[in-house]
Amino acid sequence: MTAQLASIDVRAADQLEGFGGDPWWIIAIKSLAIFVFLVVMTLFAIVFERKVVAKMQNRIGPNRVGPNGSLQSLADGAKLMLKEDIIPKHADKVVYILAPLIAVIPAFLIMALIPFGPEVSMFGQTTRLQITDAPVAVLLILGIASVGVYGIVLAGWSSGSTYPLLGGLRSSAQVISYELAMSMSFVAVFLFAGTMSTSGIVEEQERLWFGIILIPSFIVYLISMVGETNRAPFDLPEAEGELVAGWGTEYSSIKYAMFFLAEYINMVNVSALATTLFLGGWRAPWPLSAINDGMFNEGWWPILWFIGKIIALLFVFIWLRGTLPRFRYDQFMKLGWKVLIPVSLVWIVLVAGMRLAMNEGWERQELMVWVGGAFLVIMLILWIAPLFTGSKDDEAEEAADEREGASSFDAFAGGHPVPPMPGQEPVTVTATVGATRRAGDDNSGSDSPDDSDESNRSEGSNA
Repeated sequence: MTAQLASIDVRAADQLEGFGGDPWWIIAIKSLAIFVFLVVMTLFAIVFERKVVAKMQNRIGPNRVGPNGSLQSLADGAKLMLKEDIIPKHADKVVYILAPLIAVIPAFLIMALIPFGPEVSMFGQTTRLQITDAPVAVLLILGIASVGVYGIVLAGWSSGSTYPLLGGLRSSAQVISYELAMSMSFVAVFLFAGTMSTSGIVEEQERLWFGIILIPSFIVYLISMVGETNRAPFDLPEAEGELVAGWGTEYSSIKYAMFFLAEYINMVNVSALATTLFLGGWRAPWPLSAINDGMFNEGWWPILWFIGKIIALLFVFIWLRGTLPRFRYDQFMKLGWKVLIPVSLVWIVLVAGMRLAMNEGWERQELMVWVGGAFLVIMLILWIAPLFTGSKDDEAEEAADEREGASSFDAFAGGHPVPPMPGQEPVTVTATVGATRRAGDDNSGSDSPDDSDESNRSEGSNA
């Protein structure tokens, strides 16, 4: 065990070698390049999304501004900058102004830990296509991403309005739920790679991508990254049918644009992280990786493969938005807590057992068969079990509803009007000055209209 830990430390030191020794101007060039890359990818993603959704819905999409509408998102950004900036009267102005900055700054920082490629020569200097790395780089990315949600929560709270507050609370609950599942999907990658360094994880995928051998983790991450970025069908914090625009209801002008800049940058960030952890990072896909001893994995070529994988994952975001309806909030939380997290826990146990068996000398093919079979059996049990337990619960609920009867439904029982469920009829409510009485509850009062009018007048005079 001591020898294994020593070998891990030596390998981690080798992976981090080369970081921190670049001249300041090389670091400045890298930082500027990442900033420009994220802004350009945001402009591209907006037009790309509108074009793809238009094709799915048999429409034309943007086609006026720029060649084939390619500059439409730039025009929208310029329009937002020139619009009037309105601050609500009851808003906490300091927090209201800082919230967009808190949301957008962490989004720019994450890409500093993502490797774009191997070592290259830049103006006579040998450097890596990555600003920095750390032994726990993936955990650092999760920590930075968690800070961004404070911007949305504070935006909802500082607006001084009900709908933004509800949207901010939804966003915080959403991040807590889906960041747990996302973090668990990384554990299997750490066990296979033996490191949490982003560059080290890419190096460990030289022979086979983790997205293939750890496909359950990859699927959980794909679902979690959509929930993490508040994208459809998980866009509950800004559901226009329920919360107007959610946390962004009271924002306008450049502040509104900064929030959506952060959203699209986070889409690029989670796609880049998925590429790094599951899709081989900057490595070329097969069979390009096998040509001329991997010539397409050297020099500046890897940037092309890296960006191509990000665009493919952005298409997944857009595809989901164009095909799936928005979840109900209870369905959304149930998916996170009752499906993704239990599946991740079971998968972690299986992967840990597989790694232990491999350290004991078992063959990988044999292990994959056993672990795959065990996972399928467990998933089958989880799928079949609700068929036997859920039917009894449904019958009990239906019997309880029948006993209660339709007349027991009160739309105003919780203080807010609620529509009746199928098969229920709302109780007619008659409002009086100073009291609210049910029309059918006449045993305690008079049956004649004159008496009720006199009681209303007397109550009004007493008031």
